[in-house]
Amino acid sequence: MNETLDITITKADQSRLTVTDFSQLPFGKVFSDHMFIAEYDNGEWSNLQVLPYGPILMSPAISALHYGQAIFEGMKAYRQADGKISVFRADKNFERFNKSADRMSMPAITHDIFMQGIAALIDIDEKWVPAQEGYSLYIRPVMFATDPYLGVKPSDKYTFALLTTPTGPYYSKALKVKIETEFTRADEGGVGFAKTAGNYARSLYPFAEAQKEGFDQLIWTDAVSHEYIEEAGTANLIFVIDGKLVTPSVRSTVLDGVTRDTIIQLAKKAGIEVEERRVSVKEVIEGIESGRLTDAFAAGTAATVTPIGEIGYQGKVYTLADVSTRTVSANIAKTLNDIRYGLAPDEFGWNFVL
Repeated sequence: MNETLDITITKADQSRLTVTDFSQLPFGKVFSDHMFIAEYDNGEWSNLQVLPYGPILMSPAISALHYGQAIFEGMKAYRQADGKISVFRADKNFERFNKSADRMSMPAITHDIFMQGIAALIDIDEKWVPAQEGYSLYIRPVMFATDPYLGVKPSDKYTFALLTTPTGPYYSKALKVKIETEFTRADEGGVGFAKTAGNYARSLYPFAEAQKEGFDQLIWTDAVSHEYIEEAGTANLIFVIDGKLVTPSVRSTVLDGVTRDTIIQLAKKAGIEVEERRVSVKEVIEGIESGRLTDAFAAGTAATVTPIGEIGYQGKVYTLADVSTRTVSANIAKTLNDIRYGLAPDEFGWNFVL
C-alpha cells in the first residue's frame, strides 16, 4: 500500500493566471505558479515541498554544473472531456527516469514521491491545465547533483524538482529534416538511452548548423558508419514502408521513447504489422524514391505525432508523400489523442487520473 507523504504546501501570494495569454504559449517559456521540490542527503529523500515557482539558491560549486550529473523527463497532463485531469503514462516516465538515474550514478526517486509530487503540484495548479484541443500541461521532472565539491565523484546530495508549463502544439507544420552524417548524438556504451543533459548539449552545435541550411531538425545516425538511422533531436522516428510500421530498435544509443512505445502498441492493436529493427539510410532514401515509403513522422512527448515532409541527405532534399494522404499516422494520432483527452476508452490503463 502506498504511504501518504507529508508534503509541505506554500502557496504563491498572487497567481499569474490572469496575466497569461493561453492562446500564445511558446513551449517551455510560461511556467505555472508552483513547483515541487525534494532533497536527497544521507541516503534518503526528505523536505518534500510544493512552493511558489522561482529561483533556487545554490552554490556555484555544485557537481551538476561541473560534472554533468543532471537528468530529466517529460510528460503531459490533459484536461479530459469530463473535466478531470489525467497524466499520460506517468509510470513509464517514472521507470525511465530511474534508468537514467542509475546510469548517471544518481539515487532513484521513489514511486510515491514521483506520483504524489505530481498529484500535489497539479492539485494546487489545476487551473493551469488548458482546456483547448491540442493543448496540455507539460510536466518536467528533473534531478541534479548539489554537492558543493570540486572532485570527480558521484554527489552525495541531490535535488528533485517538478516544473509545469502549459503548452500548445510543439510543431505547427511538417518537418524538414537533415540526415546527419558528420556529428553524432550518442555512442555505443555511452549514455544515449538516458535523458541526461549532456546528450542535448552535444546536439546544439550541429542542430544550429542544420538550421542555417533551412532544416527544422536532425536525423541522427550511428556513430560508427553513419549508415543507420537512430532518432531525431527531440523524438523517435517512425516510418511506414510497404504498409508496415518500421522504427529503429531501442539500443544503448536510442532513447526508449514513451510515445514510441505507445504508438507501437496502438498500431499492433489496429492490426498493423510492426518492425523494430535497424533502419538504414539507404532503405529510407530508396523507399522514398520507389514510393514504398509512404509515411514518416517524429514521435515524442512534446512532438506527439509530427509528420516529416522533407528529408535532406548528401546535399539533396527528398520530398515525401503529401500529409493529407497519410492515413496510418493520422489514425494513430487521433486514437492517441482520444485516449489522452478521455474521448475513447483507456484500454491499456495509461491515464493517471488525478
